Amino acid sequence: MDAIDLLVNRTSHGKLKAPGPNNEQLTTMLKAALRAPDHACLKPWQYLVYEGEEALNWLGDLFAQAKQAQDPNISQEKLDRARSLPLRAPMVIIAVAKIKDHPKVPAVEQIISAGCGVHSILLAAEAMGLGGYWRSGELNYSADLKRLLELEESDEIAGFLYLGTPEYPKRALKDIDIDDFVEFR
Repeated sequence: MDAIDLLVNRTSHGKLKAPGPNNEQLTTMLKAALRAPDHACLKPWQYLVYEGEEALNWLGDLFAQAKQAQDPNISQEKLDRARSLPLRAPMVIIAVAKIKDHPKVPAVEQIISAGCGVHSILLAAEAMGLGGYWRSGELNYSADLKRLLELEESDEIAGFLYLGTPEYPKRALKDIDIDDFVEFR
């Protein structure tokens, strides 16, 4: 796949099925992520990879525990939904920004760097014929989930990447007019 075509035509694939990335594909995606822009070469990234029924169910249990810690009166329906979230794809990667104290690189730049790594993973997946999507939400900001994942208090979850084989062909993309977003000065 041509790099420019990939960049201007990448899209999220909301419905994913097995197979997920194999070991070689996963390694390639993670190598791409580790080439993200990185002011001062801090390497402020960590990627937590969950695949297989046992790991995805375990992650779902952590999601449910975090939700229940936030709201002890949460309904069973909402707990079941949280528990099922990781089962939407054969692989889930949690991208974490490992914030380091640095006089010239504020936390926001380190989070952006982790986000660039997420984008690189998605681009690499699509280039290899896989599909994926990036999810965020209240679990991104859950201190309880960070504790359950054994992350540091200063760490920030940049997002949840769902990866697998697209269930449907790539949808047609609407053209985006750059004039709506760009000013030449």
